[in-house]
Amino acid sequence: MALPAFAAQHVAVHPRPPFPAGEQDAIREIVDLERQSKEASLQRDAEFSQRTLADDYVAITPLGQVTTKQDTVRARKSGQLRYEALEVTDMVVRVYGETAVVTARADVKGHQLGEDFSGPYRYTRIWVKRNGHWQTVSYQATVTQ
Repeated sequence: MALPAFAAQHVAVHPRPPFPAGEQDAIREIVDLERQSKEASLQRDAEFSQRTLADDYVAITPLGQVTTKQDTVRARKSGQLRYEALEVTDMVVRVYGETAVVTARADVKGHQLGEDFSGPYRYTRIWVKRNGHWQTVSYQATVTQ
């Protein structure tokens, strides 16, 4: 399964200030959604995934598997995906109109179907604002050293 979002502990924002007011608001919203996503991951909150993942959401796991919104919601509901700890650093949020790209590092402790997937990762998540609400449309995680 794809690794869900992690909340920001260190946030860098590009391009450099000054930002238009709307862009500042978007950055704050995305950082807050990343924080909420971290909490949802730790609590196995399937409703958060149901609400914030776009119907056409696609994630690519560190092993190259493609997962969908339905896969993610099912994994959270069943408890097969369990996070014990998440620490996010080096988060960068870039906004391009109605699209936001988040990149970050994540130190993870967790299990999926009994298999330990703990370790360091880098991830990219793409948020798109649709009908006034931000939704994740894509996510990709890579194991790092």
